[in-house]
Amino acid sequence: METSNRRVRSFVRRAGRLTPAQRRALDEYWPQFGIDYSVELLDFAGIFGRTAERVMEIGFGNGSLLVQRAAAHPEQDFLGVEVHEPGVGHCLLALQQAQLTNVRLLRHDAIEVLMHQIPDRSLSEVDLFFPDPWPKKRHHKRRIVQPAFVALIGRKLVAGGLFHAATDWQDYADHIETVMRQNSAFAPVENAAIDRPKTRFERRGEGLGHDIHERIYRYHAVYPKPPK
Repeated sequence: METSNRRVRSFVRRAGRLTPAQRRALDEYWPQFGIDYSVELLDFAGIFGRTAERVMEIGFGNGSLLVQRAAAHPEQDFLGVEVHEPGVGHCLLALQQAQLTNVRLLRHDAIEVLMHQIPDRSLSEVDLFFPDPWPKKRHHKRRIVQPAFVALIGRKLVAGGLFHAATDWQDYADHIETVMRQNSAFAPVENAAIDRPKTRFERRGEGLGHDIHERIYRYHAVYPKPPK
């Protein structure tokens, strides 16, 4: 029976068709690159075998951007979160081919991952590139960028950490700007230099004549120091 307090999800699970190679990747490479969902906090130093800046990409699609960035920045550790199995399988194949050691994948709802698995003050950056815009007004409540989401990532970012969002929908860009202005712990980074490869969804949006709207916000709140 559906309850009234069930959380509205920002995605719909699609039963995409897995290729044989993607299925093999999920079976063979997940133990190496994947992290199963649980309600226990992750030990990043143990997972990656070091202490480094950590970047989380929410909804990495087929993983091409995630893999390229991780290869270009071996000094950082990357967490990719995606719910759709074909994209996860595609990314696993690329990770195995590139033999990267600084990437781990989570195949679960990003909100629940943030709530239960990501320690507070453990991320240097959270990226949200071309999320589902839910363009119809009655579906705007499904957009992942909401005040509660912004407050949640604020808890997970270190002081000075970044939230980087991009969309090819003007209305969603305006929505993100409105929500971010409501949280005084974040400030926009003016004239930010954008240095990243284009995503598949970005190229598709450009092909449709959409402008790309990209914003970076810095978390600047000062949180209490633990007692000595």
